Amino acid sequence: MGNCASALVQGVHFYRHAAEGEVVPGLMHVNLGGYHVSDIEFSAAFDIDANKVGQDLAAAIVAAPNNTIQFATVPATGVTVQRGNTLDGLGKYVGERITEAAGPVADVARILRETRTDVVVSYLPVGSELATQWYVEQVLAAGCGFVNCIPVFIASQPGWQQRFRERGLPVIGDDIKSQVGATITHRTLVNLFRERGVRLDKTYQLNFGGNTDFLNMLERERLASKKISKTNAVTSQFGAPMPADNVHVGPSDYVPWLQDRKWCHIYMEGTTFGNVPLKCEVKLEVWDSPNSAGVVIDAVRCIKLALDRGLAGQLDAPSSYFMKSPPVQYTDHEARERTAAFIRGA
Repeated sequence: MGNCASALVQGVHFYRHAAEGEVVPGLMHVNLGGYHVSDIEFSAAFDIDANKVGQDLAAAIVAAPNNTIQFATVPATGVTVQRGNTLDGLGKYVGERITEAAGPVADVARILRETRTDVVVSYLPVGSELATQWYVEQVLAAGCGFVNCIPVFIASQPGWQQRFRERGLPVIGDDIKSQVGATITHRTLVNLFRERGVRLDKTYQLNFGGNTDFLNMLERERLASKKISKTNAVTSQFGAPMPADNVHVGPSDYVPWLQDRKWCHIYMEGTTFGNVPLKCEVKLEVWDSPNSAGVVIDAVRCIKLALDRGLAGQLDAPSSYFMKSPPVQYTDHEARERTAAFIRGA
């Protein structure tokens, strides 16, 4: 129930009365495949923070250390946050900021079944390998679809793909790609270079912010999968190999006063006609969590469409559009076209 969950819950409330034909920033459609934003109902929630466990969902999303922008006031939901399983989900530095809730771990699979939950969204912290696997087992046992918003590789791994197929359940993943964030901006510039015939020679992307995601990533050992995910999302668009030392993509530091804002610096060196050099520098500033909330609303509705249609396993098209590390990488234009076709049922 961190910043990303806060932005998601706020967003569903904020756009609950949006007109069918309204253009909402960050959503593919207000009504996607027959499901309006307001059709999303929150049925269960899990956390380990004493400030959040036992609270109504609406209270938990504004509890410290959450620090994202509040663009909607969410009334009480009737959903109580349950005690989740910690495992490796609590990093060293975040552990200095929160107190773990007392009491036993909730029976997550039972709660998901009893609440008739269709789709589970994972917003676990970066580096939560064991916790992610544990929650995926609960999802499979409960018979839910799954949206994996973090860089622990589930939808992109054949073993997990097969597990979801065997249970007749769909999965979208891995690692959410924001509406216009560092990764999508970098990918777009890389594609621009490639399509205009500029040879990309060197590039970096440095990100820093003040939320618990960046605090977690001060532990470099928790950063491995995140760095792989962000790097592959960019290098998949190169069109030709580049020496590994010439590419750096990843978080840089934690700046507390930025709160949930993220600042991104992108630098690119290329070679143009006549071997003439070209340099490009971009700075992007965003509120990190709302930047992905609309994408998750679309992903949740795509999972529901898959459940309705009896589709199982990884959803390649939506994953390629919504995620940094999907099972199959396409250009962003092709990914959007394939996702639009999926929504139509084509």
